[in-house]
Amino acid sequence: MALTEPAHTPGPREPGPLRSEGFAAGRPRSPRGHGTEPGALPIVPVRARGLTVEGADGRRYLDCLSGGGALALGHNHPVVLAAIRDVLDSGEPLQAAGLTSRLQDAFVTELFRTLPPDLAGRARVQFCSPAGARAAAAALRLVRPATGRSTLLTFADARPDSCAGDLAGAEVIRLPAPREHPGDPEAAGLREAEALLTGAGGRAGGIAGVLLAPVRDEGGTPSAQDAWLRRLRALTAAHGVPLLSDETRTGLGRTGTFWGVEHSGVVPDVMVLAGALGGGLPLAALVHREEYDGELPDSACPFRANQLALAAGAATLAHIRRAGLADRAARLGGYLFGRLRSLADGFEAMGEVHGRGLMIGIPLLTPGGTAGEPPAPAPRLARRVRSACLARGLLVGLGGPDSSVVRLLPPLTLTEEQAAAVLDRLAEALSAALTAPADRTFPTPPR
Repeated sequence: MALTEPAHTPGPREPGPLRSEGFAAGRPRSPRGHGTEPGALPIVPVRARGLTVEGADGRRYLDCLSGGGALALGHNHPVVLAAIRDVLDSGEPLQAAGLTSRLQDAFVTELFRTLPPDLAGRARVQFCSPAGARAAAAALRLVRPATGRSTLLTFADARPDSCAGDLAGAEVIRLPAPREHPGDPEAAGLREAEALLTGAGGRAGGIAGVLLAPVRDEGGTPSAQDAWLRRLRALTAAHGVPLLSDETRTGLGRTGTFWGVEHSGVVPDVMVLAGALGGGLPLAALVHREEYDGELPDSACPFRANQLALAAGAATLAHIRRAGLADRAARLGGYLFGRLRSLADGFEAMGEVHGRGLMIGIPLLTPGGTAGEPPAPAPRLARRVRSACLARGLLVGLGGPDSSVVRLLPPLTLTEEQAAAVLDRLAEALSAALTAPADRTFPTPPR
């Protein structure tokens, strides 16, 4: 496969790119203007395939954003497009909420082929509002009646904050996530969690569930995360508290196993699935043990289990499974991590690279001011690196503390040649951002 996939020329049934004044030249109207969200990159995409995005200005970019990880197979993968076209040509309803459709049955069948065996044998699937944060809130609503408790225990990397209004008055307790530190790197938050699970924390109502993200790209090491998760699973099992794994970002092969929780060997009671689940279209579901079966309060949401998303999602699940793309993510991720860690030896501002598979976080740091003072996050430097990447035809994301972590989420279809090109452009961008004057900008070079 070529480094950048060939541009697609619209056929006789396909419209050309939509253009309007300003956008025709490849420029959004303004950073916060009509049609552009705050913080959006100044690119107007008109065509895309795989890793490659073509802007209205004719330039091509290597996209390591992948729609925030929602495009597991990259842009416009043939199996996803074929599945969507089949639905459009079939005459079946585009929306069938509250009904059991052929497409829903096919999706659930394919989903069960990918689940950890110890969960699949006793699992149920429920569809919910198609957003990761809303799905996490739905998971809490699912386990509260079964446990008779009301409080959600979570950690610094889980994401119930954006759905606070959907938690129906439930209390949310947030504890530190596992990070590598002197002493016991696997103990972060566990002592506090045990106190809360046993009732020693003095919290009324008790813990209804423990929500976590099984793999992190903002801090911590995989080995510490795995051991930490096994210890937490033992605690929750001992006290009869369901463990909820948020696979919104870590599922569908992204981390090198089909589901992120599989690295630790832990089997959760509930899996929250969203993100890439719909093949790039909005879709979310809860997979849970049968003892938590019950109707969700948002079961009347008209946009759950959309037919196009079910078709695209089933095609994506099947292709990842048949093509062994989770194993591919593990192999290419190992290559990327190795080169990035070698690169970090030459840049003091690069922290330890975190994540797993093709879910990679590169912390950028400001050295401590005094002896023994830990380095601080460097969000301004991270923005400069992103700008320098853009100038070199590479799209990256930002996240973590103060948006100081450069994130790479390339599609699982990434090739070895493309991976090398991503690293080369990133290395050039880091060098430029770290050595140029602070007020230097990085305009996109001419075609």
